Amino acid sequence: MAFTITSPAFAPNGKIPSLYTCEGHDISPPLEWTGVPMATKSLVLIVDDPDAPDPAHPKMTWVHWILYNLPPDLSGLPAGVSVLPGTTMTGVNDWKRNDYGGPCPPIGRHRYFFKLYALDRLLDHLTPGSKDQIERAMRGHVLAGTEIIGTYRKAGS
Repeated sequence: MAFTITSPAFAPNGKIPSLYTCEGHDISPPLEWTGVPMATKSLVLIVDDPDAPDPAHPKMTWVHWILYNLPPDLSGLPAGVSVLPGTTMTGVNDWKRNDYGGPCPPIGRHRYFFKLYALDRLLDHLTPGSKDQIERAMRGHVLAGTEIIGTYRKAGS
């Protein structure tokens, strides 16, 4: 079985409903996954926006949410998850918070990548952990990865 991530809230490359954005309740969308490799010890979820404009950093990707050390037997997360399962830790997003920050593009339609990785270990000593720290710690330990992309454009932009 292939390692896949989906959301009952939006289709691949489809529009993310405003409920899950800064124009709605800004809660995380529901996510589901299947096909986690047998040797997986933990999962990492990174949600980011490579379309975020920043004149000082034109190649910057805006980080919306980071969860790591998700239990490998987990098959998804409900919308607006508030109690994290088991060993799950949160990383720091680009708002300098360690919770979900929904789509809120200043102009145009942006793509939001929900990337899930299966690792052969837990990630230790990263609290709260930036995306760079987590990606460095993941090197050499990724068994598989999958992603779903959603899009969003603010009303009137």
